[in-house]
Amino acid sequence: MQDPGQLRGAQSVDRALELLSLIGRQSGGGLTLSEVVVRSGLNKATARRLLLALIRAGLIEQDDESRLYHLGKEAFILGLRASGRHGLLKQAMGSLVHLARETGDAAFISVRRGMSSVCLHREEGAYPIRTYALMSGAQHPLGVGAGSLAMLAALPDDEVEDVLQANAAILAADYPHLSPDSIRHHVARTRRDGYALNPGLIFTDSWGIGIALHGPDGGLSGAVSLAAVESRMKEPRRLELVSQLKTEAAKIAERLG
Repeated sequence: MQDPGQLRGAQSVDRALELLSLIGRQSGGGLTLSEVVVRSGLNKATARRLLLALIRAGLIEQDDESRLYHLGKEAFILGLRASGRHGLLKQAMGSLVHLARETGDAAFISVRRGMSSVCLHREEGAYPIRTYALMSGAQHPLGVGAGSLAMLAALPDDEVEDVLQANAAILAADYPHLSPDSIRHHVARTRRDGYALNPGLIFTDSWGIGIALHGPDGGLSGAVSLAAVESRMKEPRRLELVSQLKTEAAKIAERLG
């Protein structure tokens, strides 16, 4: 016979997932607490308790002004990871494995999320000294990190300025050495060189290079990048890595097409 406590716990999980699905079907419109109660059939106290649990997990957010409930950041990231089975991550996985195996360094695939970059996957190389600056699910402002910078540099100038303006506060608070002017400089260098370089700007001994990925319509799809300790990113090896990265980026773009 099942423990009544276990049954209640499973029932709470089922109800919370039902609320998550209910809010997720609103196409960005959001729901009020009253609407959640009516559509779910739960009483107000139970619905509020489950919504708070989902908020703590980052799966649900409540707008401070409208008080509407929307899907949260973690739900978005999970959706990206799931869609990757059939989209960008699926098409890029072979190249990530190849890059990690051939270079010995860590290879990444990232996508844009609004004004930020999210790492979908990290593929480890065999080199024993590793950098852990970027992990799967990690999020940075666009322009912070090699793949993130590659994506920012691929945008039109007016959109670059919109991103820098939107991220000004978080850059000042969390990345004081990466001012908007500094990022503009790195954007110009990326466009000139044809690849993004992060020369230890986030963590001193963690360097990276990145290439933007484009879909069949020419729009930005994401970025592929490599990261290693500084000694493994010096020329001429860095130029060899850039060549390998460009080759695999072209293959990914071809698969996307």
